[in-house]
Amino acid sequence: MIKGVPRTVGSRRGPDAPTALFWRKADPAPAYDVIVVGGGAHGLATAFSLAHTHKISRVAVLERGLIGGGNAGRNTTIVRSNYWLPETIRFYEYSLKLWETLSQTLDFNVMFSPRGVVFLAHDRADEDALIARGNRMLAEGVDAEWLDPAALRRLAPALDPVPGALLPVRGGLMQRRAGTARHDAVVWGYARAASRLGVDVIEHCPVTGFVRGAGGQVEGVETPRGVIRAPVVGLCTTGQTGTLLAREGIRLPLACHVLQAFVTEPVKPVLSPVVISNAAHVYVSQTEKGELVAGGSLDAAPGWQQAGPPERLAEVAAGLGALFPRFRGLRIMRSWAGVVDMTMDGSPLIGPTPVPGLYINAGWNYGGFKATPASGQLFATLLATGTAPPLIAPFALERFERGALLDEGGAGPRPWLQ
Repeated sequence: MIKGVPRTVGSRRGPDAPTALFWRKADPAPAYDVIVVGGGAHGLATAFSLAHTHKISRVAVLERGLIGGGNAGRNTTIVRSNYWLPETIRFYEYSLKLWETLSQTLDFNVMFSPRGVVFLAHDRADEDALIARGNRMLAEGVDAEWLDPAALRRLAPALDPVPGALLPVRGGLMQRRAGTARHDAVVWGYARAASRLGVDVIEHCPVTGFVRGAGGQVEGVETPRGVIRAPVVGLCTTGQTGTLLAREGIRLPLACHVLQAFVTEPVKPVLSPVVISNAAHVYVSQTEKGELVAGGSLDAAPGWQQAGPPERLAEVAAGLGALFPRFRGLRIMRSWAGVVDMTMDGSPLIGPTPVPGLYINAGWNYGGFKATPASGQLFATLLATGTAPPLIAPFALERFERGALLDEGGAGPRPWLQ
């Protein structure tokens, strides 16, 4: 049993406990050493690492709403490192290794479940592309395994076994160490751990602008609760980063799109791994309760609302039914949507801005949740030292000026390429 996470029924320290018990409620002080804007998973992970690793405890996390009420609580919890480019494989593999010990690091059960993630191949082109990706992973020392149809059906017997099916399955690329984690437990665990180290976690405190010095460097932020000063400010504000920086005359190569998902009524356990089909635009996993959590492609039109058109959910449901005929009669219990920052090359933006002392952590495409531990740790090092660690150095904003793009084919479909 993980220390500090008792399994006693009715315990108020596990992931179902009231969140008010997890972190100290704080009001903003006049000044800090570092301000982190955004109280989602990345912002809280950054603040925790600043205090835990770099011993900088005069840190404020400013969240415009409730902790965990934004996009951090609106994903489908998938954690993997089976990407395409060496830079992204190395980063997400480092993050996956941190996931494996995150509950012990935070002294809080984040419910990481290495159940495996498999990408399906439906035709020869899928097969060739996935085998090539697997070979790239193996070259970087990351586990990858090709499964033939028989092995896939032993692993996921609910897959359609009928010859001539609408989406025949030729095989799949499996990463057995990948899996899922509970998103709200991750947010609560980071908030609790950061607060215990002296970080001020401040809700209902939106940033409306920046305070600049005579030399143009950042000196703090403007909020409805007054000016809060700090010589270093890190932005972890999915969906709002471009809006905030536009006020400083900085235009980012980002587009915001809505990504929807839904959960079905519970059924008996029939699906062990996470199953992803790019052809069907579907990814699905089964929770411990038996519910199926499914998502698909982005809504094509840019947007910032945490809601989307029902026809996109219908497409996901149709794709899910094509892959798993026995799921066709299940009822959808609830649905939700989150805002996703999409870069033009499918890779994140993490590094300095043209404003001295102001840094960004954005553009995670489909990979924001799975990047959380590595993003927080490495972004904190950047904020604390001013130097980007090698794992995130390739993802700096200036790569677009140099034309050094990182076209990450494993990130998922992008609306302008569909």
